Amino acid sequence: MSPQLKHIASDDTLPSHADVVIIGGGIIGSSAAYFLAKQGYRVALVEKGRVGAEQSSRNWGWCRQQNRDARELPTSGLSMRLWDEMSRDIGEDLGFRRCGLMYATDDPQQLAEWDAWRETAKQFDVNTRMLSAAEANEKMPANGRSWLGGVHSVDDGKGEPALAAPMIAEGARALGATIHQHCAARGLDITSGKVSGVITEKGTIQTQRVLCAAGAWASMFCRHHGIIFPQASVRQTAFRSKPIKNIGEAIYTSGVALTRRLDGTYTVALSGTALLEFTPQGIRFAKPFMPMFIKRLKAVQAGIGSSFVSGPEAINRWKNSQMSPMEKHRILDPAPVKSNLEKTLHAVRTIFPELADMEIGESWGGYVDCTPDAIPVMSEVDGLEGFYLAAGCSGHGFGLGPGLAKVAADLVVNNTPEVDATAYRLSRLTDGSKIEVGAI
Repeated sequence: MSPQLKHIASDDTLPSHADVVIIGGGIIGSSAAYFLAKQGYRVALVEKGRVGAEQSSRNWGWCRQQNRDARELPTSGLSMRLWDEMSRDIGEDLGFRRCGLMYATDDPQQLAEWDAWRETAKQFDVNTRMLSAAEANEKMPANGRSWLGGVHSVDDGKGEPALAAPMIAEGARALGATIHQHCAARGLDITSGKVSGVITEKGTIQTQRVLCAAGAWASMFCRHHGIIFPQASVRQTAFRSKPIKNIGEAIYTSGVALTRRLDGTYTVALSGTALLEFTPQGIRFAKPFMPMFIKRLKAVQAGIGSSFVSGPEAINRWKNSQMSPMEKHRILDPAPVKSNLEKTLHAVRTIFPELADMEIGESWGGYVDCTPDAIPVMSEVDGLEGFYLAAGCSGHGFGLGPGLAKVAADLVVNNTPEVDATAYRLSRLTDGSKIEVGAI
């Protein structure tokens, strides 16, 4: 089930025209709608289910610069600034707090990687410092584990995934955008190689500019129009604890990760673990993803499940005049992996003696959509004028969301983005460029 997601209302009437139509109401789609509406554009956001109901509400909530790939760091700095500004300007609590993030490990290789990353941090003025073994064990005391050291990312923080996308969408609506939930986009209306509208289950919106921010559904939607977007999703499991003692706002260890929520509970998950399910889409893009699979083999479990025959990575064909796969799956809501829940609860109770009585309040699964190099795509789509893609965030989408959305919004209306968007171009994944797998 989706974790305590904030419900918002939909606008009753679908507009006949819009300056920009955004497909997908996650953190990026909602934020892009906000930034465009703020500039005076008429924006319609269409969402097949509920705003924020998929990965945007199922993540850890971390908003960080720490350990980012250098290609993402300019955007992460922009994003942190925008989190501050949106929290102020929208006038609603998005749950964003610059609480700092704490990392601890007993893995010497991981510690060495964190230490080496400081050279990258210096290039981008990231405020971070290494923790000695004594400091890490004092700040994050563990039972039966002795940390070799850690990191304190001083200016980083967290948001509230159950609140952020819905409240940002409301901020966009206050500026004139319209929000349409349970309104799947079936396809694009195309005239002479240019976008001329978006065909939804409730009617067509005429527009010359479309931003597809459809998360795990983006590659399937692109393929419907003959556009190649290499994308694969990994399935993750997390839970929300029942209210319990506060031992820290955001903690990452080489066993589990914990994020304190506003209601006194924790979001808890295994660190760096995901399930890769074999699917037709995954098989189609196996070659470009091979470098990533090799690099992260130890952190990935593999299996086959219902996603092979159902959902965004299955074989899907439809006509724009017919019910689409998006209407059959209003909310992509995979079951949590029971064995991982058990491992996670056992780990947190074992590692942190003060949390020995932790209980699960609710649990969920989610699909993290990835690109072969783990770097997002924020790009115009060559060969189809007026169509733009914002997807493939590879587990970084929540924290980077406002910055990525601002980049995408600027591209859509031909403004110069505040950061160089070259690294986010779609063509890098299809033109034979070497795949350089980014940081996790």
